[in-house]
Formats: sequence, structure tokens, C-alpha cells
Amino acid sequence: MIVAGFVLLAVGAVDLVRQFAPRRWIGFLTVAVLLLVLGSVSDALLPMIAALAVGALWIWCMPDERRAPLGFWPAVLLGVLSVGAVVSLGARPDAGLIGDVWTLRSPFGEVSFDLAMLVLGAGVFLLESSNLVVRAALDGEHTWRPAEPEAAAEPTQTAPVSPAPTTAAPTNPEPSPGAEPGTAIVPSPTTPSDPRGGFKGGRLIGPLERTIVMILTLAAAYPLLAAMLAAKGIVRFPEISRDGETGARAEYFLVGSLVSWVIALSAAFLVWWAAHS
Repeated sequence: MIVAGFVLLAVGAVDLVRQFAPRRWIGFLTVAVLLLVLGSVSDALLPMIAALAVGALWIWCMPDERRAPLGFWPAVLLGVLSVGAVVSLGARPDAGLIGDVWTLRSPFGEVSFDLAMLVLGAGVFLLESSNLVVRAALDGEHTWRPAEPEAAAEPTQTAPVSPAPTTAAPTNPEPSPGAEPGTAIVPSPTTPSDPRGGFKGGRLIGPLERTIVMILTLAAAYPLLAAMLAAKGIVRFPEISRDGETGARAEYFLVGSLVSWVIALSAAFLVWWAAHS
């Protein structure tokens, strides 16, 4: 269990550093030192070193400034690793130095240090790392692909201009003010609009939504969970209704929302399994 908690915590921490730290190398160094100290005082130094190695691999597999080279498959492997660690390794009877002073009670009973680290790791992962997973899933589904500027400019550079009147370009029947009569209309290449432009605040709404989904699922508040998910679709309906014939915004909304909900529900199930195992 402690392995899954540390892995999720390390991955979520490095993504928060990439997003908010002005100098990343200082943030990475600070996170590494703090996590190593946490692993030392909890008698889990080797699991923490392994978690930091997973975090380093995550940085390469899930970049934040370009398309992920492996898509969202690193997230799938991370989920399999976390589930395997929780299923095969339960809570430890001794948590080192911090276990001697650790006391945390909840309405459902006493919470062990390993379980608390799993909840913390899952919560941190839902903040920024899940945004990268959702973006990788959207890129894999090709919900929006901008036109290549080179390909768009190539016809205008190589197209021959014929002086013959019979082959001239069609004239504008209603010329714009200032344009000479008979001016040829040069059709501009149509670039598909980015469906992400209509959805504002996704980077903030996504983490809040996933956190609420996880909390409501663990609290067994399923009617509230269903109402919240339905309310999101109702609020987003005006933006989706302006989709037109392409369906890009609807696809973007559905894929992004479903992937986000699956991540939050998986995190809740992982914590539930660890608490009841």
C-alpha cells in the first residue's frame, strides 16, 4: 500500500512543480529531498526511491509542452502498478519513527499511516497529473488537429496564374469597398476551429470535479454524485449546441469528461479497497 501511495505522491508532486514552480530544477530538488526524508522517517526509503524513479520516467513519458510520445498508456501502467501494490501489499504493522507518533481517527475508524499516504497520493495525482492524462487521451482521439501551415501555403506558392480570361478566377459579385471590379477571390484555407476554445477554466474545473467525485464516491453519496455529473452536462450544453456539423466540441467534452471521471472513480476505488482489505 505504501508503494502505491508514494508513487502517486511523487508523480503528482513533479507535475505540480512543472506547472507552478518558476524554476523547475529547484522545485524538483526540493520535492526529492522532502520525499526522501518522508521515506526515511516512515521506514520506507526503498519504496520512496522507487517512487522517485517512477516520477522521473513520468516526466519523460507525459511532457507538458508537447504531445505525449506514448499517449495515455503510461497512465494505464501507473494504474496497474498502483492496483497491484494495493492488492498484494497491505498496510504495514510498523511505520518507523513517524508510526510511533502517528494517530489519525475518522468516522470510519483509525486511519493508518500507509492509508493516509495513499489518500494523499491519490489526491495530489488528481490535481495536475490527471489533466495531462486527459489531454493525452484527447490527443489520441484526434478531437482537434490544426492544419499544417506549410501544407496550407504550398498551393498558393505553386499555383500558376493564367492571363487568359477564360481561366481567370471567379470574380466577386459584391466587391468590398475599395476593391477594384473583377478582383479575383483567393480562397483562404479553412482551419478547423479548436474545440478547446469554447471551454474555459478546464484546468481548474477538472481537478475540483475529480476531487469532489472521489469524496462523494467514498462517502457513498451517489445521488449527489449523479446530480453533479448531470449538472455539468446541462451547464456545458449551450457551448456544445454551437458545435455545428463537425461534432468536435461534443467529442471533446465527452472524451475529456469520461476520462476524468474514470480517473476519479478509480482513485476512489483504490482507496476503498485499501481501507477494507
